[in-house]
Amino acid sequence: MTADTEALMRACLASLEPETVEITDESALHIGHEGASSGGGHFQLTIVSKQFSGLSQVARHRRVYQALGTLMGSRIHALSISALTPDEL
Repeated sequence: MTADTEALMRACLASLEPETVEITDESALHIGHEGASSGGGHFQLTIVSKQFSGLSQVARHRRVYQALGTLMGSRIHALSISALTPDEL
């Protein structure tokens, strides 16, 4: 992952007021995958935020996708999300 993509992801996710953000670029594991040829990377994200309290996992993922906006489908081809509250650590 370029530092640029990680910085953009972190900037977008800041709206969720995360306590922790861990981003792992797994793109190298998907070399040759048709989606990887478009330039979008494969990432694993762990994010901890109080904003996820009381939300279902689906609602949490929607918030993450919304925060990432146009990065999804351009710089990000695939994203594995672990969205937790501080109490769930």
